[in-house]
Amino acid sequence: MMSETVVTMDGSSNNTSNNPRQVPTVKTEPGQPNPLAGIRLNALYFKTIPGIIKLVQLGLGIICMACASPAYIGATHWFLFVVVMSFISTLIWCAVYFLSLRETLKIPINWILTELLNTAIKTVLYMIAFIAQLSAWTALRNSSSHIAAGIFGIFNTLAYAAGTYFLYIEWKSTNTQ
Repeated sequence: MMSETVVTMDGSSNNTSNNPRQVPTVKTEPGQPNPLAGIRLNALYFKTIPGIIKLVQLGLGIICMACASPAYIGATHWFLFVVVMSFISTLIWCAVYFLSLRETLKIPINWILTELLNTAIKTVLYMIAFIAQLSAWTALRNSSSHIAAGIFGIFNTLAYAAGTYFLYIEWKSTNTQ
């Protein structure tokens, strides 16, 4: 077995060997737990009504983005902005629930109220966006995909309204306890 001596900057020497069986060890400070140690996959959430609603919101968002692209007029720019921002934030909420981040992170956040406000704002913005989209494209020719985007925007507004309703019920039940 081959052995070598390593001289450090302070002049001390350290005898190390080239043993492939030797596993490096990492020292951790006691009392400093890993903040992400509790992450576990929670696919069962997406079998509940709020989880199914989030998946429906994502699916309808994809359809809205596909139908409204490319954006030729200002109303469609606004519509796509609302759709994309709602899609991204819903995707983040899906990741929070799928990775059980609410339970893992010990942050003093009222998660239900935060999601309730987020979903309610998205509902109102979606309503404004589909009204703008439909009003801008109904008078124009060759606009069937953009009108379809507005109609799917109505469906997604209803999905976000349902999500808001169920979050409100959950928030009320947690506040009364």
